[in-house]
Amino acid sequence: MKITRSLLGRAPAALLAAGLVAAPLSALAHDDHGSRHSRPRLVGYFTSWAVYSAKNYTAKSVKDSGAASRLTHIQYAFANITPDLKCGVSDPWADYQRPYPAADDVDGVDETWSETEVRGHFNQLRKLKKLYPKLKVLISVGGWTFSNRFSDAALTPASRQAFVSSCVDMFIKGNVGEGRTSGDLFDGIDVDWEFPGACGNTCDFRPEDTQNFTLLMAEFRKQLDAAGRTARKKYELAIAAPVVESLYSKMELKRVARSLDFISIMGYDMHGSWELQTNFHAPLLPSSADPAGKKLNVHTTVDAFLRAGVPRDKVVVGVPFYGRGWQGVPNVNHGLYQSATGPAPGPVEVGSMDYRDLAPIAAVQGSFRDLRTQGHWIYNPATGMFWGYDDAFAMKVKGTYVKVRGLGGNMFWELSQDSTSGTLVRALHAGQN
Repeated sequence: MKITRSLLGRAPAALLAAGLVAAPLSALAHDDHGSRHSRPRLVGYFTSWAVYSAKNYTAKSVKDSGAASRLTHIQYAFANITPDLKCGVSDPWADYQRPYPAADDVDGVDETWSETEVRGHFNQLRKLKKLYPKLKVLISVGGWTFSNRFSDAALTPASRQAFVSSCVDMFIKGNVGEGRTSGDLFDGIDVDWEFPGACGNTCDFRPEDTQNFTLLMAEFRKQLDAAGRTARKKYELAIAAPVVESLYSKMELKRVARSLDFISIMGYDMHGSWELQTNFHAPLLPSSADPAGKKLNVHTTVDAFLRAGVPRDKVVVGVPFYGRGWQGVPNVNHGLYQSATGPAPGPVEVGSMDYRDLAPIAAVQGSFRDLRTQGHWIYNPATGMFWGYDDAFAMKVKGTYVKVRGLGGNMFWELSQDSTSGTLVRALHAGQN
């Protein structure tokens, strides 16, 4: 359906009451998997490299956008795994060396080389935490690019112990390198192994990754608890989990969940420019009209995690702050579920564009929404360009979905892709509340 101003002004609760959402979310409030979490988490990834882009995204940007006051967690991306299978920083300059001028500093103080042992993002995030004491910061290890050594690191009891010990020493105890310490920054560790027992960016995996991943998480839990007893605080442990069944089926979800505080389902990239048919890359609900079938959506995956025995309050629904696009799309069904000649050109990456760049386009040419999947898209018949992405309304619905089902919260990738006023963070927060 074409989006109108009156529809955009209606809250998800109003949509539910009007019966406009397929498989009404209100009915989902009464399912019986697991327990309820008292306050939904709102978890945002902060990328080290966004500071190098035209956005110059910093911890001060998180504060200025209004996101910091709404977030429960920031997950800093990414720590690497070194050739000797230890935790390591991926960009020392951005992470802890770069001094910030007053204009870019969280508290407006001009950093100097002698002011502190740790500068860069680490010091800026530490300052942000002082302004927002309830905000937690986790170091995220791995990601798409740095997951190739996980299988080796998790292979034996000795390798697991040594790897986890290095991560705890570097980020929890704060020995980040060059004699510098930042032990008051990180409140836990997020493990983003893409993917145990399956190909990701590389195919460096083993069949025994399934069991070894469970054992690796148990080792993280053991060492984080030991560090917490010394520091007299609770250190959190989280993972990013795939949304596709062929990938999450290679994980012992129930056993892994025992070691974790929460699991963020990466509810995006279900479709993209690697295919030659348009689709939503982050559909919330199933649809019989979807040519890919009714299994590839967030709701189906959430149900699978709950049935596998993951407690409800540990299930966090991931959402994207970017879209996926195609070109050469015929003007049929406003471009949805149609053939394409290839990926649409993007400002940085082919087939991908940040919400902050897509929103102005939608404001000019209008957009469409599929009430069955809750998918949102823009289409230009003159250029044959199709972009599917979550706007503020879709985010509010996904926040409401978490609230209605009593789930553990929402995660998103990633902060710098939002508008400068934090449009999507605000919408997620409003949906949760």
